[in-house]
Amino acid sequence: MSNIPADLHYAQTHEWARLESDGSVTVGISDHAQTLLGDLVFVELPEVGRDVSAGETVAVVESVKTASDIHAPVSGKISAVNQAVADTPEKVNDDAYGAWLFKIAPDNAADVAGLLDAAGYQREIGE
Repeated sequence: MSNIPADLHYAQTHEWARLESDGSVTVGISDHAQTLLGDLVFVELPEVGRDVSAGETVAVVESVKTASDIHAPVSGKISAVNQAVADTPEKVNDDAYGAWLFKIAPDNAADVAGLLDAAGYQREIGE
């Protein structure tokens, strides 16, 4: 069974989102997703300042098995990227919820509430 923290929100495409106290949204991939992908070998992060729409492909993670698109869970502007993950992709395998990929300054922070909660995500992945 995957690790699904209750304090995060989840997209059906396996991204997690955390609304921060400064209003930004931190985004990564779920433990379930990193388990399915296997050992990550490459992470392509979006450009800071890029405007993104919810559901839009904004990053790519590659494992020894496959490449997978990472989508923006909410619309807004990319405000930060985690260069440490790009430099050392296996950090995501080690700690999927600690190794965030990028942050979004959302157009509407309330959009996070429209994502799945932990129980909803657990049902989505059939666990």
